[in-house]
Parts: sequence; structure tokens; C-alpha cells
Amino acid sequence: MIDPAVQARLILRGLLSPTTDDPDRPFSPVVLQSLSDVPTGDLPPLQLDDVSGDAEQTKTQIQKTLAAYEKQHQTKPTRIDLKGSGALEIVQGPSAEAKPLANKIAVVTGAAGAIGFGICKALLDNGCFLAATDLPGERLNQFVEEFRGMGYERVEGVPMDVTDPASVSEAFSQIVKTWGGLDILVHNAGIAHVSKLVDMKLEDFRKLQRVNVEGTLLTLAEAGRCFAAQGIGGDVVLVSTKNVYSPGAGFGAYSATKAAAHQLARIASLEFAPMQVRVNMVAPDAVFSGGAHKSGLWAEVGPGRMKARGLDEKGLEEYYQNRNLLKARVTAGHVADAVVFFLSRRTPTTGACLPIDGGLPDAVPR
Repeated sequence: MIDPAVQARLILRGLLSPTTDDPDRPFSPVVLQSLSDVPTGDLPPLQLDDVSGDAEQTKTQIQKTLAAYEKQHQTKPTRIDLKGSGALEIVQGPSAEAKPLANKIAVVTGAAGAIGFGICKALLDNGCFLAATDLPGERLNQFVEEFRGMGYERVEGVPMDVTDPASVSEAFSQIVKTWGGLDILVHNAGIAHVSKLVDMKLEDFRKLQRVNVEGTLLTLAEAGRCFAAQGIGGDVVLVSTKNVYSPGAGFGAYSATKAAAHQLARIASLEFAPMQVRVNMVAPDAVFSGGAHKSGLWAEVGPGRMKARGLDEKGLEEYYQNRNLLKARVTAGHVADAVVFFLSRRTPTTGACLPIDGGLPDAVPR
């Protein structure tokens, strides 16, 4: 159930975002920037008094109020006064010359790590308003400050525990209250664990299941509710793994739970398609760092694999680089490029998975 104030913002954004002639990008999204109060101007703000009804009632009410405003003032509103729940300024949609993802509101889960860094930077470089989400704490705060120190202004850190339904709901509500809606979800949150099946503790497996499976379900579900209320489509990209197709010995909990997350994303591609929401996956392998951020997965996996092969950290990176067909070092930037490819809608694609691994024959989908 979406909070009425959040629901009203989503519906407003859908109604205020103009249509285009591009079937792959049918709407030019506006941003509803949250304000501390309603500023004065040449035109009065659109007044919305009661938005506590169900979705259909609220949408009908907003449509009538918008029509009456446009008839009286011969133009669309630029500011909105949501009585009792804040003031909004409408930031109009991008021009034809704008960046590919201009004015898109993006959420990245598990942002404060190596792959998350690469994805967040790419989304900001392509014009997004970015909500970087991760567990609350100094790590997330410093991650966001790092981007602000590089001159990025359209970024907010939003604490979110993907295993907690209330935390997920509150995080999405905060994002919608800040910018008015949601266009993009990049679900990157995940954890790893090294153990053979015969040695695995059930609680260790369940910990991965809570993050990698239940976290994916909760995040997809909350995003789906937002997309439905907004009504202008959207995009989801799941950061999957080559282990879905080529699992590793001693890596069963990760391989199994990421495979379940992958399957949830495939099901989302079926269920979200009627809303014009595309759901795709990227499957990276051996991404050790992004910027100054080390991979959490390799912090878990790396020591054992270095010891088993008699390698140091640099040697382990070279080992994984040399095992792929292209002898390529796979970076967080490569993963981000694949994410942006799907988000920019260059092809009419949903339900697809793009490997980012330099070519691994045993990881080819079959």
C-alpha cells in the first residue's frame, strides 16, 4: 500500500509528463522538486487539498483540478501546493539535445561499492537524478559526499535495508517525496559467502537468501507499485552474475540465491511489460574495484582463492583476466555501460541478460 502523499506525487508526475512521438521513449519526464514552502510567482500554485482516496479517486481528482487550472490560466502550473504534505516545483522535461537519461529519477541499491560506484557515476553523467541507497551509516554518507566533491549535485543518499519491507517502503517514499517519482531501478544489492555444501550452516545460507532473494523481491515489488501509480513506464536492470549460468564449487549459497534473483527479474519482465516497464539483467564477472572502492564480493572470496592459487591480489586479478576469451580486465565502468545501454532503450528489449565477462564459454546461456 502506497502512502497517499506518495501516491499523489506519482500520479501528478504521470499526468504532467508530456508525451512524445518516440515509441521507445513515449514520455518526457518532469521532476517534482520538493520545496520547503510555496514560493510566490506570476501564477498561483495548483492547489490540491485532499489526496487521501484510492488511486483511481486521486487520479480523477487531480485530472479535474489540472483541467480547471489550465482553463482558468491558459497554461500548465509550475508549482503545486499539496495541502498538508508539502510544496512542489515542476522541472520541465529535457530538450531533444539533452543527455540520454535527463530528468530520469534513478534508484541504485547496494550503491556504496565497486560496481555501484561505476553505475552511479554513469547515471549521473547521463543526466539522472540519483538516489544512492545502501545500509545506513558512514559508508553511504561518504559515498555520496565523494560524488558531491566531484561536482555532482543531483545525488542523494537514501538509507535502505533491502531485507526489511518497512525500510524499502520508506526509502522509495523518501525518493518520491524528494523528486516526484521513479523511472529507473538498478538492483545491485547482494552479498556472498564461501562454503562447500557439506559444511554450510543453514543460517549462513538464509542470510544470503534474505539479501539476494527476498531483497530482490521486496525492491522489485515496491518499484512495481510506483511504476503502476505513475503510469509512464520505466526500466529495471538487475545486476546478476555469471554464476547463474556457471556456478562455482564452494560458492553454492551465492550461486543459488543469485539464480533465484535472476529468475524473479525474468518474471518481472513478464508482469511489468503491460506497464511499459522493461526489465533486463547484466551478468558481470571478476570486477575487483570501481574508483577507490573495492568489491565486497571479492573481499569475501578473494583471500581463499589467492591462498589456493598462491597468488597476491594483483596476481588473482590477472588470473581472472587471462581465463576469459578476450583476455579483458572487466571493470565497473564496463558494467555501467551495459546498464546504460538498456536504460537508453536503443533496442526494444526486455527479459534479456547481457554478459560482461570477456567471454566465458561455460557461462553462455543454454
